[in-house]
Amino acid sequence: MTEDWAAVARTINERVLALGWKQRELAERSQVSQAIVREIQNHKVERKRSDRTLEALSVALGLHPQHLVAVLHGRIPPALGQPREDMEDAVSARLAVIERRLSEITEQLAGLQTDITELVRRDENRDV
Repeated sequence: MTEDWAAVARTINERVLALGWKQRELAERSQVSQAIVREIQNHKVERKRSDRTLEALSVALGLHPQHLVAVLHGRIPPALGQPREDMEDAVSARLAVIERRLSEITEQLAGLQTDITELVRRDENRDV
């Protein structure tokens, strides 16, 4: 899964501009160090940040708690007031899709095996 830190920086910068804040104010309101806020906003240092950091920034900016996490992963951010997506539920849903697809592939392979067995049998009967 690709991460789009440039999109996170843009989102934060647009919101900070709209609110008329400085970096220091965002850092204070989010309880995230100003150095980390600067790195994320300037998108000069790209390193893994915890979801909690992005949540704290989202809440401080008046966005849904999972807004910046969604932006980071290229998803449509949830609207303010929407329930939080439980990560466990999201993982379970993804696993269910993978299991269903794996089942379909298994059935297709079984069908191919049957077809190959039949072709080999026909070929052997021609040789006799």
